[in-house]
Amino acid sequence: MLEGQFRNPSGCAISAIFDKSGKRFSGDAIISSISVMHERSNGLGGGFACYGIYPEYKDYYAFHIFYDSVQSKRDCEDYLEDLYDIVNLSKIPTRKIKEITDEPLIMRYFVAPLKTKLDSFQLGEEEYVSRSVFHINTHIKGAYIFSSGKNMGIFKAVGYPEDVGRFYMLENYEGYCFTAHGRYPTNTPGWWGGAHPFGLLSLSVVHNGEISSYDANRSAMETYGYKCTLLTDTEVITYIIDYLTRKKGLTFSEAATVMAAPFWQTIERAEKKERERLTYLRNIFASQLVTGPFSILVGFDGGIMALNDRLKLRSLVAAEKGSRVYIASEECAIRKVEPSPDKIIYPKGGEPVIYTLEAQQ
Repeated sequence: MLEGQFRNPSGCAISAIFDKSGKRFSGDAIISSISVMHERSNGLGGGFACYGIYPEYKDYYAFHIFYDSVQSKRDCEDYLEDLYDIVNLSKIPTRKIKEITDEPLIMRYFVAPLKTKLDSFQLGEEEYVSRSVFHINTHIKGAYIFSSGKNMGIFKAVGYPEDVGRFYMLENYEGYCFTAHGRYPTNTPGWWGGAHPFGLLSLSVVHNGEISSYDANRSAMETYGYKCTLLTDTEVITYIIDYLTRKKGLTFSEAATVMAAPFWQTIERAEKKERERLTYLRNIFASQLVTGPFSILVGFDGGIMALNDRLKLRSLVAAEKGSRVYIASEECAIRKVEPSPDKIIYPKGGEPVIYTLEAQQ
């Protein structure tokens, strides 16, 4: 069943709950929030990114991997054992429900790079990990790493998001941040690896919309060593953010300014110092400008960012209640889990909403 058979380009649902104090809470709430927007989904994909859920293994990378066969599992584990110390491995717990079918073998590994290999490759730890993730996803047939960060995990499948949450038993996980997505990347076939969120290291992205600049963005990112194997715009957004923040050292606010850059006429009206800054970012990172309608939620270690395209062609609303932050495609998804927020925020086009843990401020 392919997306093109019943295309609804205004669809997709995104939602997030973040606690600035770092207090951990159950995944029940995010399932409840995303379920309100059931009609925005079509059953071709749903998923969640969850932060703070592995405190006992917080210093290790958590690899979540789909396998098509026992042989692909053997091939991947042989590769991992050569590069990593595997401190724990197991099947990811799931429950059988009739709405989720044709599941692959789903495994979880907590790993640390072998120091001898890290030294021999002369790479930083995160670059070492990201390169090995790309190698597995492009060269080991039937194996796909869909989550690779520390103290976080992505859980996704073909199905409605509330069913995906029940399938992975998210009520048994506690974290300080959860993001969710319903529906499926536009114009791509329904398969488990292609559902949102997309992640690399501790970065995760869920996205509502369609990126018209995909081909230009993809070509640019592949020149920097990224492998766009899923033919979906959300994958390239993830790599753009990783490139700008991890490799080029931009803040998330600066990365948002690059991806949803102001129009030139807006830049020309800015104060001199701001005009020079915006002109520099737009010229240096021209290939990372993202055009087309979109709203995205970006999860990262200790924080979350929400961003619309510069014309705000997709809906996005945020709210605050005490230390808790809520962001969703629709206000009803927020009020389902927090009926009386202290503050409602309607972000402008191209204006990022960024929250970080109070301990990091």
